[in-house]
Amino acid sequence: MAAPAQSRYTGLSVECSATVTEADSGAGRGTALWDDLVAQYAWADADEPEAYTFSVISGTTEDGVIRAFGGDPAASRMMTFAEAVDEQVSHPCPDYELLRVVTVGKHVIAIEWGYHGSIPEIARRASVDGGEFFSVHRNINARYQVMHAVDGRVDGMFDPFGLEDATWMDRQLELPAWAEDVAFRMETLCAESFALMERMMGVPVDPAWMDALLRTTLLASPDTLFSDPKAAWSP
Repeated sequence: MAAPAQSRYTGLSVECSATVTEADSGAGRGTALWDDLVAQYAWADADEPEAYTFSVISGTTEDGVIRAFGGDPAASRMMTFAEAVDEQVSHPCPDYELLRVVTVGKHVIAIEWGYHGSIPEIARRASVDGGEFFSVHRNINARYQVMHAVDGRVDGMFDPFGLEDATWMDRQLELPAWAEDVAFRMETLCAESFALMERMMGVPVDPAWMDALLRTTLLASPDTLFSDPKAAWSP
């Protein structure tokens, strides 16, 4: 077994990937105050990582999630987030993207230095047959997205940063009912997005997964994954 990797996000040592129970991960803290919950995700608004997509999916397996994202479950290897980023950056193909997954109780967590989890069609495919999907996306251009889908239908998708834009432009941005009570303050946009994800899905996101060796697969480019790429991006 490889030596534990030192997490730069939590200061904890992280062993190689294995299935984790929701009890072990700290789920079920329904009585936690919202501000306390947001504070636990302060790492998400730090300068590093500068881009990511975290998706939490229920009602399917790791193999099912990998297929929905456009990967081959039979062709996987173990990688950390930094290793995946380095490989993507050094690859000559701009659409070369990797997906890392881990099972936490009844949920599958998908982690990318990419954007597949921000595509509505991926959310629909991953949540079919009674499943549920929630993703938080942040890109290098400081744009953000939160998306939720149930049973193959996207019921909410918006950019929290757009709330600031809407206020500045004196217009109203309509939020889904499940996000109406979240302030989305500029300095805690990502932390509040992850807190909302935990509240909706019932499982916390552990930053230690960034440095853990997780099952990793290559994803197909959206240009080849969808027969109608334009429709794939439509909620």
